[in-house]
Amino acid sequence: MKFCSPLLVVTDLARSRAFYREVFGLRVISDFGANITFTGGLSLQTKESWESFIHKPASEITFGGNDAELYFEEDDLDTFLGRLGGMDGIEYVHPPQEHGWGQRVVRIYDPDRHIIEVGESMRVVCKRFLDAGMTPGQVAERTQMPERFIRNCMK
Repeated sequence: MKFCSPLLVVTDLARSRAFYREVFGLRVISDFGANITFTGGLSLQTKESWESFIHKPASEITFGGNDAELYFEEDDLDTFLGRLGGMDGIEYVHPPQEHGWGQRVVRIYDPDRHIIEVGESMRVVCKRFLDAGMTPGQVAERTQMPERFIRNCMK
């Protein structure tokens, strides 16, 4: 068996399509009308068609559960955050933050309140700490990454 892709149900396919294109730079690779697939494998399905697929009334399809997220990585988080700050209608789950292991992240909602996390890759985090003068051992301890991974980041 092979996992193929996540699928999000959306209330307005055109609005969600524009959101994922403008915010994340995803491109549509398949368009079936009520379902589209983007580069990276994310698919969007209209709520109306989803209701018929799973044989449930609209009242049983809810949004904004805050119980799952899509995760993206961005090597230049500062540039992304600057671009995000200039966009209208972005709703933040929380402002940018740094986790205890040093990774900086931001979480936002898409138009249907699905959570999206954008975080720095751990390679970028490790390089940032190395550039700040930390030893590979200190970086490994702070990031919880193996020292071998840290040494590869130095190349």
